Amino acid sequence: MSSSGEEMPNEDEPNTVDLMNSINLMEFSDEILLHILSYIPSTDLILNVRRTCRKLAALCLDKSLTHTVLLHRDYQASEDKVKQLVREIGKEIHQLNMAGCYWLSGSTIEHVTRCRNLVKVNLSGCHLTSIRLSKMLSALQHLRSLAIDVNPGFDASQLSSECKATLSRVLELKQTLYTPSYGVVPCCTSLEKLLLYFEILDRTREGAILSGQLMVGQSNVPHYQNLRVFYARLAPGYINQEVVRLYLAVLSDRTPENLHAFLISVPGSFAESGATKNLLDSMARNVSLDALQLPKSWLNGSSLLQNMKFNNPFYFSFSRCTLSGGHLIQRVINGGKDLKSLASLNLSGCIHCLSPDSLFRKAEDDIDSSILETLVMSCCNLKHLNLSAAHHHSSEDLGKHLCQLLAQLQHLRSLSLPVCSIADSAPKTDKTPTQMVTNAVPRGFGKKVRIGVQTYPRSMSSDSVTQRPSSVFWTLLENVPFLETLELIGSNFSSAMPRNEPAIRNSLPPCSRAQNVGDAEVAAIGQLAFLRNLTLAQLPSILTGSGLISIGLQCQQLQTLSLANLGMLGKVVYTSALSDMLKHCKQLKDLSFQAERPALNVVIFPLLHEGLTDVIRDVPMMHLDEITLFKSRVAEEPPNLWW
Repeated sequence: MSSSGEEMPNEDEPNTVDLMNSINLMEFSDEILLHILSYIPSTDLILNVRRTCRKLAALCLDKSLTHTVLLHRDYQASEDKVKQLVREIGKEIHQLNMAGCYWLSGSTIEHVTRCRNLVKVNLSGCHLTSIRLSKMLSALQHLRSLAIDVNPGFDASQLSSECKATLSRVLELKQTLYTPSYGVVPCCTSLEKLLLYFEILDRTREGAILSGQLMVGQSNVPHYQNLRVFYARLAPGYINQEVVRLYLAVLSDRTPENLHAFLISVPGSFAESGATKNLLDSMARNVSLDALQLPKSWLNGSSLLQNMKFNNPFYFSFSRCTLSGGHLIQRVINGGKDLKSLASLNLSGCIHCLSPDSLFRKAEDDIDSSILETLVMSCCNLKHLNLSAAHHHSSEDLGKHLCQLLAQLQHLRSLSLPVCSIADSAPKTDKTPTQMVTNAVPRGFGKKVRIGVQTYPRSMSSDSVTQRPSSVFWTLLENVPFLETLELIGSNFSSAMPRNEPAIRNSLPPCSRAQNVGDAEVAAIGQLAFLRNLTLAQLPSILTGSGLISIGLQCQQLQTLSLANLGMLGKVVYTSALSDMLKHCKQLKDLSFQAERPALNVVIFPLLHEGLTDVIRDVPMMHLDEITLFKSRVAEEPPNLWW
């Protein structure tokens, strides 16, 4: 024992370093090794790891590792690697995802023909001509699930009879259209699931105006008699609406008896036609749905929901519909009917969905907690819930807080909320929102502040960051520990260039209640150990960004981070905290910012100065722009809709 009172290490006990060095990876069981190997990209697994020793050579060829090959976002997969991979294990591959492999040439994609046992293949975003597609599909006789793009120049007449025979056996088709066309849909006579993505521009590169009339008169039209799932998502533009009407016209003639999911996502308005009205009337009479999403113009003011029949619904989307609380209770959940089967609910932009029917109600008025309580009790197994783009203010005196009610949904995996909805109480009337933020900011917040100089103690640890505050938001997160996706988006926030919504140029100030949500609430997110995707947008009371450190330290599974307009508009005072956060985000794959151009310069250069060049370089997808495409994605599509 030393005189200082310090305990000396026992020489008889094994040293930790020596113990670690004595562990042989090959001594693990095959089950553990297979689990470890499942995290290695397929190209690296087959071309490198497999060549290290005999045991790994055998394990790398296990069916659990070769059955499904994911090349999506595998930017290290060069053309030579992909060709060699297919040559070595092509016959063992049953599912292949090459979505977004834009860097691979058509000749490389054509090597898929070696995978003759393919059952499912995703070729979205790959370079394919009609002739090359025909050659590939002719060799894939076991194919049952297909995803492709239809680009200008596509000609269905170039598809061979062998290709059409393969398509006739396809049960699932995901087709992205960049030109007015039926694509391969008419050849898929056994379709059970059809997913259509309309990305057609109104004009060609030469400036010519496109028209859906190009499709009129085509001899082949879609066959829907076996269809169970119909999904269509439209990008903005009249041409996409014109083309989707031609697809729907076939549906209106004879509605499939087995149809159980009907989903159409349209930005802005989409007027009903005679064919769509006939289709909806036929659906109300003849089918029972499990999933429903319709354009808001088809639902607003209509009695459609009262006439629709639902079996065991698992997905509802009423995004931006004028759905009141009374309509939600009576027409959707049928006065509190048991809807334990419902897994996903999208009420984004439904500003009155949690409020009683009233002609005099304002969007900023308090919600009726009894409506939300009925919803929570009826849909107790919800996994995905979107309440963004609305002012859902809880009353200080009547009923429970929104966060307290949502805490009962312990199966939640993704959640999107407006920032103002998590505030404990209304802002005090003796201070304006501007005063509340400005008074809390250190002196010299103007132009003379050196952005990037830390405004919190450098010794801040995870314990000090996450000291439990007495807030309803902390209680909510404590009761949904398995949450994987969280979005906190200001109710007045609008992206400068939204992906599938009409652009809104008039930016509104943050909701006054959002002023009560700051660094402490952001720090509470750190308790979500399984969090993978996080979006924070329009939080005006972020002062130092200290809560981001808590997230970086504890949310080790974080893969996607999107930040927009944190703190006062045009100011970035959280750069130092963000740099500390990113040092701990080892799994980050997608990093996005949205701010005004001067503020972006304040973000990126201090990060580089802090020595985070390697961290940023390792992030595959990084967006630093004032027009980054921010959009709520919770419950945007039904779960497990595709791959």
